[in-house]
Amino acid sequence: MKDDGGSAWVQTGATLGELFFRIWEKSEVHAFPAGICPTVGVGGHVSGGGYGHMIRKFGLTIDYVVDATIVDVNGRVLDRKSMGEDLFWALRGGGAGSFGVVLAFKVKLVEVPKTVTVFRIDRTTDQNALDMVYKWQFVAPRTDPGLFIRVLLASPTKNKTQTVNAKVRALYLGNASDVVSMMAKEFPELGLKMDDCKEMTWIQSLLWWMNYKDVEKVKPEVLLEREPDKAKFVKRKSDYVEKEITKPELNRLIQQLATLDRTGLVLNPYGGNLNATATNETAFPHRHKLYKIQHSSTWSDARPEADRLYVGSLRTTYRIMTPFVSKNPRSAYLNYRDVDIGVNDHGKDSYRKGENYGRKYFGENFDRLVRVKTAVDPDNFFRNEQSIPTLPRKRR
Repeated sequence: MKDDGGSAWVQTGATLGELFFRIWEKSEVHAFPAGICPTVGVGGHVSGGGYGHMIRKFGLTIDYVVDATIVDVNGRVLDRKSMGEDLFWALRGGGAGSFGVVLAFKVKLVEVPKTVTVFRIDRTTDQNALDMVYKWQFVAPRTDPGLFIRVLLASPTKNKTQTVNAKVRALYLGNASDVVSMMAKEFPELGLKMDDCKEMTWIQSLLWWMNYKDVEKVKPEVLLEREPDKAKFVKRKSDYVEKEITKPELNRLIQQLATLDRTGLVLNPYGGNLNATATNETAFPHRHKLYKIQHSSTWSDARPEADRLYVGSLRTTYRIMTPFVSKNPRSAYLNYRDVDIGVNDHGKDSYRKGENYGRKYFGENFDRLVRVKTAVDPDNFFRNEQSIPTLPRKRR
C-alpha cells in the first residue's frame, strides 16, 4: 500500500487484512469501509461492490475508489484518465474480471473515532427472538448511520429439540453509553445494557468480529495471516428485502428454518448514507433496499452426500424466502456468486444467458455494463461463467 495522505494505492492481490493492518500502522483514526473477512482479496471484493460493518455510515468500497490501473485486452496499462469514465464506472461494482486485469485501486480513507463500541446479544425462540427480529427490520435500516446491527438466524439442534438462535452482532462508531441510550428508545426489544457493550479501537473491533475474545491481548499482525491450510466447503446465496416481513410470516419462516441442517440467514441492514449515492452512479444497483440476506451454509465433510445435504438445505431456504424478497428480478449480490441463478457458456446465446443472471446482479445497470464490455473487449476475451456478455453482433 502506497500512502498519499488521505488516500492510498492498494494492489488487488493484497488481502483486506493486509490493507487494514497497513492503515493501522500509520493511523488509528483512519479506516477503509470494506469487509470484515481478513483473507478476502482486495481486487474481487472492491470491484464487486464490497461492503463492511460501516456500510451505513460510509457506503460501499467502490464509493471511495478514485483511480485504478488495469491491463486491457490489448495489453495496455491504463489509469482512470486513459481508460475513460465508462470503463472506470464498470470497474466499480461490475466485477473487473469481465473487462481486464486490474492491478491496483486508489482509495480514499475515512476517519473513525478513537473509541468505537461493539456488542453481541443472543436469543432463542423461547427468549423473545421473534419480537426482536421483527422489530429489527424497522430499526436497523433507519437508526443512526453510525450503528450497524447484523442479525444471524441459525438452525442448530439442541438436545434433539429443534430451535433457532437469533444472534445480534453490532458496531457503533461512538461510545457505549450513547448507543445504550439510543437502543432503549428505539429498540427496547433488544434489551441492550452497558454490560453487553465493549469499547475499543476500530482495529480492535475487526479482531472482535473475527471472534477473538480478549482483543486487547491480540496483536493486529493476525490480520496478515492468510490461513493457506484451512479450507471448508461453503455455499452462499443472496436476497434483498424491500418491505418488512410481517410477524406471523416471520414466525412461520423461523419454524421452517429450524427443520434444516446447518443453514443460516445473515441479515444486513442497508439505509443510512448508503442511499446518498445514486443507483446508477456506480454499477451496484441495490442501494435502496431495506436489507440484504445472505443464505449461508458451511461444512467440513468432503463426502458427496454431505454436499447434497447442505446445498439442498440452502436451496430449500432460498425457495421458502421467495414470497418475502425482491421480484422481477429477484435481485442478488454479485460478490456472493451463485451459479444457481444462471451460467454462460458464451456460445451463440451468450447475451440471453448473461441477461439471466446479469439483471439479478445489476438491475438496469446491466445494459450499460454490456455496452462497456462490447466497447473494450468486443471478442469477449475476458470471460467466465457469470461474466458480462457482449452485445449480439447484429445489435452493435
